[in-house]
Amino acid sequence: MSPEPAEQYRRSGVDIDEAELAVELIRNDVRSTFGPKVISDVGNFGAMYLAEFPGVDRPVLVASTDGVGTKLRVAAMAGDYSTVGNDLINHCVNDILVQGAAPLFFQDYIACGRLEAGCVASIVKGLAAGCRENGFSLIGGEIAEMPGFYQVGDYDVAGTIVGVADRDRIVDGSAIAPGDVLLGCASNGLHTNGYSLARRVLFEEAGLDLGDSPEELDGATVAESLLRVHRSYLHPVMPCVSAGLARGICHVTGGGLPGNLQRILPDELGAAIEPDWSRPGIFELIARIGEVPDAEMYRVFNMGIGLVVVVSPGDEDRAIEIMQRHEEGLHVWRIGVVTERKGVRIGVGL
Repeated sequence: MSPEPAEQYRRSGVDIDEAELAVELIRNDVRSTFGPKVISDVGNFGAMYLAEFPGVDRPVLVASTDGVGTKLRVAAMAGDYSTVGNDLINHCVNDILVQGAAPLFFQDYIACGRLEAGCVASIVKGLAAGCRENGFSLIGGEIAEMPGFYQVGDYDVAGTIVGVADRDRIVDGSAIAPGDVLLGCASNGLHTNGYSLARRVLFEEAGLDLGDSPEELDGATVAESLLRVHRSYLHPVMPCVSAGLARGICHVTGGGLPGNLQRILPDELGAAIEPDWSRPGIFELIARIGEVPDAEMYRVFNMGIGLVVVVSPGDEDRAIEIMQRHEEGLHVWRIGVVTERKGVRIGVGL
């Protein structure tokens, strides 16, 4: 017997039929990320993953939870949710990479004011693409329709990643010493941080449209620049971890270089940074239009450096060669050094 339509619930703002359609639309994308260690299927109440780690003598599970933030508002403005799932995956991958962990699986949480199956499917397609590109599984998640809590058209996307590291190869920054070199890996834009400021400056103050192409963007539109997918550094950086070259790794997210780099340094140490690398034009555009001081730009945005790897001076050339060999086109610069003076100072000369 077919289930009766939940008409009263639909009138209250929750459409069970649309939710079931969404699950059907995402089923194949989710399954496309499964490897042999996933021993459950889409729709199970709990996801199961076989905990076997060949080659890892002392496995340590490393977990992190994050979201996409107000970049979702730009996606809504553009009517394009196809990239934000990939954003979330790559952001979370980088967050556990800094401790030397390789990702195992991911679980997502999607909440909305009114569920549209096609929109949810677009988000999950991006999640699945990110999982495949980084070589791990999307094993479960939750879709929550919450009328009265979110407005119609509002979507929130978050999730939890679980990875594994070898206890003897965990990267915690404790080996960092004065004179160590800071290698900065190029970002491709804002990644997933600073969008509240970016939206206020570009849309509210400057009145730009998504299709506009200011000079700083080198032919790209505002939408293309803001929705560029957060870069994953797993493939170029993990070989440095495996080779024992990474003394510390910093994912440059909210708080920028000053806030995030200090988190991985021993308490008594600091860093001096000379900002002479190439920056995506979106940062110059925001600074110009919003008259945002350099000091605030560096605290809010990544400013063109998405990840920092700290190595000993003798390992600098080898680390750069490894990273660039494992990701064609990745720019890696020597951006600074570790100092005996606490605090991260930018533009002080090296």
